[in-house]
Amino acid sequence: MDISNHKLYLTVKDHSVSKEAFNLYRDESIDLVFTYPQPDLDKLPSYYESEDYISHTDGSRSLFEKAYQFVKQIALKNKLKYINQQKLTKGILLDIGAGTGDFLAVAQQDGWQTKGIEPNEKARTIAQTKGVSIIESTSAIAESSIDIITMWHVLEHVPDVEKQIKELKRILKPTGTIFIAVPNFNSFDANYYGSFWAAYDVPRHLWHFSQKSIKHLFARENFHLLKTLPMPFDAFYVSLLSEKYKTGSMNFIKAFLIGLKSNWKGRATGEYSSHIYILKNDQKI
Repeated sequence: MDISNHKLYLTVKDHSVSKEAFNLYRDESIDLVFTYPQPDLDKLPSYYESEDYISHTDGSRSLFEKAYQFVKQIALKNKLKYINQQKLTKGILLDIGAGTGDFLAVAQQDGWQTKGIEPNEKARTIAQTKGVSIIESTSAIAESSIDIITMWHVLEHVPDVEKQIKELKRILKPTGTIFIAVPNFNSFDANYYGSFWAAYDVPRHLWHFSQKSIKHLFARENFHLLKTLPMPFDAFYVSLLSEKYKTGSMNFIKAFLIGLKSNWKGRATGEYSSHIYILKNDQKI
């Protein structure tokens, strides 16, 4: 990535693992923020090596983790509801970045044929105990073979976002649909917490998206944006972590109020803490 034409946006600390600082630059032409420099690919997995990296565990050690697991069950049902609302034939659903396999298990119980991609061995092992099919990468998946692709807070982690979108295009059926969930740096909670905003999560999050950037990046591969949905729970979860990073304490009441305000502002501006983007494959090649 050439940064010569991009402005320094923020300097953000890795609060959860390395404590290192990373620069964020903004590509104003498509309203995309990116972490620079990216860690080397062989070093990147070390930034996930933490018992606190909750999406790779089923941990319920603390009150926070218990609350996370409770909210996760509600979120899983909501994700499935969003998919079923599209009135799609229940074919093959691929979840990229499947973590510990909970969404795959819920979708499978609902009648979908499911596959999962999860590069983290620890998470993959946990997922396989839940009776779901998990592989390490999409390389073995045939062209135009998948009906639905989901990426729940995963696209921000991939080293080469344009290459990833091309791969989604390759494996998705011509009539297929993609569901992408990512944080939104234009939200109220992002602006309020600034460099302490937990959803920057450097260097695990390599890309930081806006509505404009998602639409632009996927349009390059002839994906049509059908709908954008809010993820209101994320404002509370992210605010809790942001309070911890900023003050050393989660400050539950203040975090709840900031999350509430972010959702209230989001109703007026359309800019929520996180969004789900529903994108349809355009048959043009």
